[in-house]
Amino acid sequence: MEALVERRPAVLLFHGLCANPLELAPVAKSLREVGYVVEVPAMSGYGVSSATGEQLPVPPFEHWLAEAEAAFDRLAAEHGRVAVGGLCMGAVLALALAARRPAAALVLISTTLHFDGWNVSPWRRLLPLAYLPILRRRMSFKETTPFGLKNERLRAWVEQAMASDKVSAVGAARLSAASLYEATRLIRHVRGRLGQLAAPAVVLHATEDDVAGPRTVHELQDRLGSPPEVHWFHDSYHMLTLDNERVVVARTVRDFLLRWHPLAHLSPLTSGARHEQHA
Repeated sequence: MEALVERRPAVLLFHGLCANPLELAPVAKSLREVGYVVEVPAMSGYGVSSATGEQLPVPPFEHWLAEAEAAFDRLAAEHGRVAVGGLCMGAVLALALAARRPAAALVLISTTLHFDGWNVSPWRRLLPLAYLPILRRRMSFKETTPFGLKNERLRAWVEQAMASDKVSAVGAARLSAASLYEATRLIRHVRGRLGQLAAPAVVLHATEDDVAGPRTVHELQDRLGSPPEVHWFHDSYHMLTLDNERVVVARTVRDFLLRWHPLAHLSPLTSGARHEQHA
């Protein structure tokens, strides 16, 4: 008979554009505490260094997706089942990954398929001009208050961090036009594939999201291959994982995954694993 071993399931989370894994720390901590293996990769050209704020040259979004696939494959080889998710553009990247890999579940926090939140500048409609090759290599856009945070104390801390270090827990002080261009390409790529995605999904979104309004949630409800579970939050802005309701957000993600991506799971031992167990 083939030996069975209990393998801890994995969760692969992606932070937002020009940000770093710190913004997902509360969710990751909550999941690790109950037994999940959690990875929040820092991908070159997608995020920024949490120490220096440095961002490497921005590659085509296909490179981000290839790195996401490699991380998924590595976790799947070791842990079998892998749920994927993310915050903001990280949720969009998770959707793109789920169209290529068998994600056990989807965690979609502050998903941004449309930049139409209440704090998005009216100049946003002129952004395609910045995507011209000669401009997108040089232009960047300054992040402005409230930085996705309704909590005034956290907002002040982020503003100070950005001023002194050019980076904070919510990301870099400036977004490059090159990054936004590739994000727009990624969104277009994902929107054409939503109907293919039938994995159990949870959508968490703020009613006062300053970056992405309710339109994104409605599109996910209408177009995902399987209707998602939706949770609205009323005392936070875009950065749900760090804002006033961060504890409830982390608990909501944890409870969803415990239902749809359970911890208990027996898998056949590979010959290598069997040898290791008896060594």
